[in-house]
This record gives sequence, structure tokens and C-alpha cells, in this order.
Amino acid sequence: MTSIRPAARSRTWPSRNGMRRRGFTLLELLVVMVIIGLLAAYVAPRYFSQVGRSEVRSAQAQIAALRSALDAYRLDVGSYPTTEQGLAALTTRPSNSARWNGPYLQRSAPPDPWGRPYQYRSPGEHGDFDLLSLGKDGQPGGSAEAADITSWQ
Repeated sequence: MTSIRPAARSRTWPSRNGMRRRGFTLLELLVVMVIIGLLAAYVAPRYFSQVGRSEVRSAQAQIAALRSALDAYRLDVGSYPTTEQGLAALTTRPSNSARWNGPYLQRSAPPDPWGRPYQYRSPGEHGDFDLLSLGKDGQPGGSAEAADITSWQ
């Protein structure tokens, strides 16, 4: 006597055109979602720490470019713009600058990577001028991404 085995259960469903389609079980979908969640938990912190470091590097590069423009201004005019004139003196002629040969920047001074204007003082406490960004937190001091980015360090 031969035994008759029941047909193996298949995860297929009929489609509109009569052919059978294969699908996923709920357990398979949950396993895939757990794997994706574990990968995201591992990769996301590393990615976001890179974003913070790139903002700091961007602020350092912008300050270096602004320093160069301020130095070119000083070579032409004979002094750095005053605190009242600010960084706007790099793009528009101040009223009392006969030797101004600008613009020294193509556009107005950009905001820092966190959207706040750079702070400019002339004469500065650390040199002829002080140019700084207060970092991510917008407060003086701080550490890591929240540290001030300055022209004198």
C-alpha cells in the first residue's frame, strides 16, 4: 500500500490572469524589518556625526575666505572695516573709503552653517579684527560641534 501524502502548503495566491503569485509571510516581513532597524541603528549615529564635523569644517573654510577678503580690503583701503561697517564693506563701498577697489566678495557674506551671521569686530580683542561663529548652539564657548569657530585659532 502506498501512502498518500498531503500536498505541501504553498504560499501562492491566484492573480487576475489566473497565474499564481508567490508572496511573503508576516514573519518574513518582520525579520526583514528588524534587520533594517538594526542596520539603521548602527549607521545613523556614524552618519550624523559626520554631518556635524562637516559643518565645522565648512565654517572654518568660510572664515578663511572672509579673512582673505578682509586682507585684500586692508591692502586697498589701508585699514580693516570698522565694526559698524562690518562685513558689508566687502561688497558695498563704505561712504568714507576713497581707495575702496571692491567688491572683495562676489555676494554678501554668507551666514555660518547654522544660519547665523558671522560676528565681526574691529579692532578685535585677539588681533586687528575678530571674526567668529558661535557654533551649533549659538552660545559663547562650548565644545565639539558647539564650540566657537574663530579667525584667531
